Amino acid sequence: MARVAVLVEGKSDREAVLALGASRGIDLNDNGATVVSMNGITNVARHIRELGPHGERLRLTGLYDAAEERFVRRGLELGGFTPDPGREGLAALGFHRCDRDLEDELIRALGVDRVLTVLEAERDLGSFRTLQHQPAHRGRAPSGQLHRFFGAGSLRKFRYGRLLVEALADSAMPPPLAAVLADALADPK
Repeated sequence: MARVAVLVEGKSDREAVLALGASRGIDLNDNGATVVSMNGITNVARHIRELGPHGERLRLTGLYDAAEERFVRRGLELGGFTPDPGREGLAALGFHRCDRDLEDELIRALGVDRVLTVLEAERDLGSFRTLQHQPAHRGRAPSGQLHRFFGAGSLRKFRYGRLLVEALADSAMPPPLAAVLADALADPK
């Protein structure tokens, strides 16, 4: 039975969070955590109402992109919460900010070379090299090129969310992912 809901923007983020648990030998569902894809951050208020203290009474935690902070803050307020200012105020309520987005956090944590190793293992390095040579992407930092690569193409973001998480060492876990995992597994207060 679920006791905590982990709210994430989309299916690729959900896949990454589930992979994070699995890569550490943790079945989040078995530990009372359900990972919910909201199908867009603008649906956060509805999910907070339905799953939080005025709905199913689950403890809430989640991830959000820096540019989407206003939606999370407003969703929490509409759900009866009073977040303190800034990202710290949202983190105190269990919502953790990815500086750009989850893919950017993963690229930064792994480093470009390790991400390229994952691409090579998946036989996508050639496709990435093609993107790098396109005029719109020449001169961009490799991390930015990788970010674009993951955002383009059929289901690439979904697939690589899992693969990049699986490539992480415990010491390289991005802070927002570490925080949401800890929140999901924390004993109720």
